[in-house]
Amino acid sequence: MSAAGSSSASGGGPVGPSGLLDVLNVASVVLDTEGRIVLWSPQAEELFGYSAAEALGQYAAQVMIHERHVDLVVKLFADVMATGQSWAGAFPVRCKDGSTRMVEFRNMRLVNDRGDVFALGLAADQSTVRRLERDVALSTRMVAQSPIGLAVVDTELRYVSVNEALARINGVPPKDHVGRRMRDVLPAVDADALEAAVRDVLRTGVPLVDRSTVGRTGADPVEEHAWSLSLYRLEDSRGTVLGVAASVIDITEQYRAGVEAEAARRRLAVIADASARIGTTLDLERTACELAEVAVPELADVATVDLLDEVVAGRRSGPRPTEAAAIRSLAVRAVDAPEVLRAADPAGRVVRYAPDQLITECVRTGRPVMVTQVKDEDLARIAPSPEAAGLLARAGVHSYLAVPLIARGEVLGALDLKRIHNPLAFGRDDLLLARELAARAAVQIDNARWYQNARTTALTLQRSLLPSHPPVTGGLEVASRYQPAGATTEVGGDWFDVIPLQDGKTALVVGDVMGSGIDAAATMGRLRTATTTLASLDLDPAVLLEHLDKITDGLDHSIATCVYAVHDPRLGRCRIANAGHLPPVRVRPGLPPELLDLPTGAPLGVGGVAFSTTDVDFTPGDQLVFYTDGLVETRLHSLDERLDALLALLGDPGRPLEELCDHLLTALHHPDNHDDVALLVARARG
Repeated sequence: MSAAGSSSASGGGPVGPSGLLDVLNVASVVLDTEGRIVLWSPQAEELFGYSAAEALGQYAAQVMIHERHVDLVVKLFADVMATGQSWAGAFPVRCKDGSTRMVEFRNMRLVNDRGDVFALGLAADQSTVRRLERDVALSTRMVAQSPIGLAVVDTELRYVSVNEALARINGVPPKDHVGRRMRDVLPAVDADALEAAVRDVLRTGVPLVDRSTVGRTGADPVEEHAWSLSLYRLEDSRGTVLGVAASVIDITEQYRAGVEAEAARRRLAVIADASARIGTTLDLERTACELAEVAVPELADVATVDLLDEVVAGRRSGPRPTEAAAIRSLAVRAVDAPEVLRAADPAGRVVRYAPDQLITECVRTGRPVMVTQVKDEDLARIAPSPEAAGLLARAGVHSYLAVPLIARGEVLGALDLKRIHNPLAFGRDDLLLARELAARAAVQIDNARWYQNARTTALTLQRSLLPSHPPVTGGLEVASRYQPAGATTEVGGDWFDVIPLQDGKTALVVGDVMGSGIDAAATMGRLRTATTTLASLDLDPAVLLEHLDKITDGLDHSIATCVYAVHDPRLGRCRIANAGHLPPVRVRPGLPPELLDLPTGAPLGVGGVAFSTTDVDFTPGDQLVFYTDGLVETRLHSLDERLDALLALLGDPGRPLEELCDHLLTALHHPDNHDDVALLVARARG
């Protein structure tokens, strides 16, 4: 800070000189009553060209005035000396070099302590004075009429002057600025940052240009405005720091346009992210979780995806105006909000919401519900219970938004959003983004729920067609499993069967209909029925497969693989025929597990290919493991590797069969496998 600024603030002591008089180069000349020069300043030497030695003692009129002006000058001098009134004006003065210069004069009478009278003349070059006058007039007019807010603050950051434009921006009259600091005039603006910027400009002299700042002023205390601020350090000709000049331009319209453009860009980014992340599977719960994960924290601090329970069940009905809504929570996502998580319905639970609650209103009307500022009475209409309302209040939920999930004209449920940590209330842009997200996600959710319903139907049919057999039949101990494919894959046509025959014999069947869904399950059911019927005829396994091949050929060009075996405990052997299926594994005590070497044969439905029967020893303690390809085939490993893994898991022939089935499924079948599994294990009894 300059010495000038410091002494001005303290109110005492000498201060540094202003450079203005140096610019004017004011000359001082003193005359006695006779008009002789008695004092001659260095500035007079510079202005008129005469040294002090040349001027002192000379009559001023003779030295400085042209002959034609002498009488006028003598009269003016006499008037000043006689009346004591000052005279000011411009007058042509003759310089030492013979030239004439227009000089601005201020003449006045002086009296010393002895009563002697003198004349003091202060003179400055008229062109210099006129130039400064023009500069001052121009500056004053520009400052006063500029549409840009202008101000000068001193080195103590107090307003020295402001123009009308800045007074209008700040909503404070110009006179009420003077002597006050920025923080006193603008309490709703970040005064710390502004004053720090001014101090930095005072210290460094580096201008600050077009710095944006946002806040509220007395001119509009409700709406936020934006301004572009520029700061410049003011110095005199000697380099003394006088203060800082500030220019302020209202850029609120540009700022709001920029905010809207950024909001639009953010919406597009979120929507693009949602398009990539929502609907990656046909699993209903996973799709709901993906929607919640996109919404948090970009749009809300807490997001819940809720569906009408009847929609999940595949019905098309919604709550009537006077009815409660049965809502099933599918996904909950929150950031650092444990109270809200405790208040939320756990995923999978069905809760009945009263007719006057906001989520009921949303799903009943199919329109968004937004509460920008949540009050205590609103929480009772948001939360499922009074206890949950208390948790939401303690968590600090201050803004709420629910948008309906609508697909193909049907209201499926709602996306429920809450804000806690985000200080902004939900607004129009948030509503637009939430509706866009909900619209895109609703289609994916609808696809997932119809797929899930169709899959559940097919799975129910599939399970209903599979047998329930006793653990012991004939001379065999038997265990089996059916494992459907992953949740995002349709049910396949895998099946197994255990068929008691005459004379204590037992038929064992495992098959796989190519394809998936209800059609594959139905074909599987027809083939199982045909197999059971043919088995009762006690046919040779190869002959039975030939009949099945003809039946399959007539089932809408279906194709299936199958292994059919007949166990005869009296002979201690199995007779086996294969129709394009993976070979069974035989496990014998004291020997390594082995894949049976059977003629592979062609799948059922190909037609015209003969099948063959192979006799295999199967004595007490021996095991046969039948399976479908879903157990061993993967995209990452070769079939040989997987079959070796299967054999390695069968090294304990004494393991209980039920435990063995679970062990094989756990070790070999991944939940996300895209194929179902039928597994049948039989052990010969003594």
